[in-house]
Amino acid sequence: MDQAHLTPPPPAPPPPRSALPWILLLLALALAAWASWRAFGPAAPGDPLATTLTAFERQNKLTVFSAQLSPVVASDDESVFGLLKSRQIAVIPARVDYTIDLSTMARDRLTWNAEARRLDVQLPPLALSRPNLDEGRAQYLSEGVWISRSTQNKLTRDNTRLAEQEAAKQAANPVLMGLARAAAKDAIRQNLTIPLEVAGFGEVTVAVRFDGEEPSSTPSSSTP
Repeated sequence: MDQAHLTPPPPAPPPPRSALPWILLLLALALAAWASWRAFGPAAPGDPLATTLTAFERQNKLTVFSAQLSPVVASDDESVFGLLKSRQIAVIPARVDYTIDLSTMARDRLTWNAEARRLDVQLPPLALSRPNLDEGRAQYLSEGVWISRSTQNKLTRDNTRLAEQEAAKQAANPVLMGLARAAAKDAIRQNLTIPLEVAGFGEVTVAVRFDGEEPSSTPSSSTP
């Protein structure tokens, strides 16, 4: 009788590996990517009016224009019962600054049109500084037979006062006021366009007007 040949049984297959560790790894990577996007990814734009008011707060008072003026004034004096008459003519250079008080700006002066990406700004009136007289560069011409030192000083003081008044009057003329308003509008547009773009609002149109001016013909905007 032949001896039976015994064949060893095949090895058992390895137990199936669990997919749970891979799922956990993928979830961890997804969570890390989401956290990184939240921290460093692009942020949604916030409130454009708040961005604008923050830009205004950083400047408070903005000088938008300066006028260099040279008022010509004259003063007279009489003494000794009118027998001695003297006169002084003066040309005193002066500078007047035109400013906007941005601390008065509030949300009711701003209107945002989200669809058109347009910001309308209504500014308060310009404020004119007190004329800054440069008496070091002043020119004087005196007329009279005899002018005492006290009379000369009086004429100079009178002309200083008159030059300040005349400089303030010249600075308020319509031509200079128009130039100052135009400069103010350009300055406000430039100072607001960049902060709004950096805040994520893209290319923004900034329309500026002063109290009493009619708004532009662009369709009215709506606040968010």
